This record gives sequence, structure tokens and C-alpha cells, in this order.
Amino acid sequence: MYEHIVLLKLSPNVTTAEQEEAVKQVHTFKDTIPGIIDLSAGINVSEEVEHKQGYTLGIRVTFSNRQACRDYIKHSLHQNLLQRIGPLVEGIVVVDYPFV
Repeated sequence: MYEHIVLLKLSPNVTTAEQEEAVKQVHTFKDTIPGIIDLSAGINVSEEVEHKQGYTLGIRVTFSNRQACRDYIKHSLHQNLLQRIGPLVEGIVVVDYPFV
């Protein structure tokens, strides 16, 4: 299997409603994009403010394999999300790794 983790730092002027809409959109991927085994996404509510570094959204997607992740990156639903929230993103961290 293959894990894809994304942390997004959104502009301070992005509303909670806009963040919630992005999370809602990500959740639709699970039943629509092939190769997704599991998915979670949400707004960062950590009380460890000294470690948040401004990152406001977290996304974790488990794929059947690396190719499924590659296909996901190119999928139209994922690309639509990138076009919609891309201009609002000030920082991004991506971690991908295979696991058994």
C-alpha cells in the first residue's frame, strides 16, 4: 500500500466555511477515484499551537499502490480541487511512503 499525506497552509483570509468546503470536496474522492483504500481530511484543531506552523488543513489518502497515487494526482477531481484552492495556499508539505 501507499500513503499520501498533505498539509496545507491557507491564506489567513480563507474562511472556515471555505476550509470546510475543501474538506468536503476531498471526502468525495474516496468513493469516486479508483485505487483509494482509505481517506481522511480535516481542519487542524491541534492545541499544540507552537507546532502548527500555520498549517490549517490535513489530508491523508491510502492507496492500493504507488501507481494509484500517481493516477490520483492527474485525476480531474483532484485537479479541480487544486485549481479551486491553489490560489489560497501559502504553503504545502507532502509526504508519500510505501508500507505493508
